[in-house]
Amino acid sequence: MMNFDTLKARGLFDERLPRYTSYPPAPAFSADIGPAFQTEALAALDPDAPISLYLHIPFCERLCWFCACRTQGVRSLTPVQAYLETLRRELALIATHQSRKLRVKQMHWGGGTPTILPPALIREVSDMLGEVFVMDTDTTFSVEIDPTLVDADKIAALKDAGMTRASIGVQDFAPLVQKCIGRLQSYEQTLEAVEMLRAAQVASLNVDLVYGLPFQSTEGFAQTLHQVNTLRPDRVALFGYAHVPHMAKRQSLIPEASLPGDRARFTLFNKATELLCADGMEAIGIDHFARPDDSMARAARDGTLRRNFQGYTVDGCDTLLGLGASSISRFKEGFVQNAAQTGDYTRQINTGELAGVRGYRLTSEDRLRGRIIEMLMCDFAIDFKELDLNDVDRARIKPAVDALRRECDGMIVETQDRLSLSPQARPLVRRLAHFFDASNPAHAGYSRVS
Repeated sequence: MMNFDTLKARGLFDERLPRYTSYPPAPAFSADIGPAFQTEALAALDPDAPISLYLHIPFCERLCWFCACRTQGVRSLTPVQAYLETLRRELALIATHQSRKLRVKQMHWGGGTPTILPPALIREVSDMLGEVFVMDTDTTFSVEIDPTLVDADKIAALKDAGMTRASIGVQDFAPLVQKCIGRLQSYEQTLEAVEMLRAAQVASLNVDLVYGLPFQSTEGFAQTLHQVNTLRPDRVALFGYAHVPHMAKRQSLIPEASLPGDRARFTLFNKATELLCADGMEAIGIDHFARPDDSMARAARDGTLRRNFQGYTVDGCDTLLGLGASSISRFKEGFVQNAAQTGDYTRQINTGELAGVRGYRLTSEDRLRGRIIEMLMCDFAIDFKELDLNDVDRARIKPAVDALRRECDGMIVETQDRLSLSPQARPLVRRLAHFFDASNPAHAGYSRVS
């Protein structure tokens, strides 16, 4: 890997670019795409082809100051129950466009805090989904877990609903860091949640960490990594904090002077990578780690790793159906996002329309560029043979390929069928992916490249 000074000289730390969980990125979505497109795409689905589901639960008992997700704080379950009634109506609308139940291969409940739901509501949501979809016997079902808001009864209800993977938010165990991001959560609480999940025979455990948080130090973050390693997670996601208080108002509670600088962020990421790999994990893409026998590590090795709105995934389904406020659906035809605010989402569903308010209809060139970007982000390579390019396609992407070659002078391995980045060039991958982005994604809300 290049050292900090070399990367800084290239301007890497000054850039904010998409994380490319979709192409085009969400800021390129248009209000011209809405419920009519959603209806058309749903009606065109092949009922024999499995799909993926994402369910958004946008409620939290506490709002973490670092978080930029679409969430809202609640003090009772009343708004949660009202939201679930809207979700029931959304599911009924979806069902009207299907000749029979769609088969689900992958499902994820995110938020917000899905574990804000008591056991009875977990079962109610599961039953609602079962009225519209069929879960395969091998469906992968992951749930975001807040260790401070989960108990054995909730875990049992989730397990009964089919949960196979738990994703636990940790961020950092250092007390000062937790205090400054509004998220107090001890190692002991987290360990207790992990032990309950293991006792319930939940097959896989993911831990989320964040670097670049206020008052983080290399020594303190190393201690967090040692504690995380004792939990024996199967996967770890290591995200860089994006400070965008103009977009996420709660982040204004974090003083900018407390945030690590460029060199410190670089050191934090590299130290975490060192410790996770020393514990036997394999680095996956730009920000994930997995045990060698985990399905994500296997996918990275065999070239089937994919990228969607949840980040890296082994999900090979063509369709990702987003449910709830702010959720994004991916169809073969393009993308559509539901109304972001729960009030707007509810009002639109109550009119009898699906909740989509913005999106993007894909062209053949979008699909080509999107697949190249996904290859770079997942495999650090472009497989020209898989793309099966004709002369017109090659001419369209030639300027981007030439720019990549110039940027990576001496740091690529190229054959007739494949272009691969050397390890030294991998920190540049978001910039390299940007060369293939024709959507002109200049947007202040994007996260830092490093």
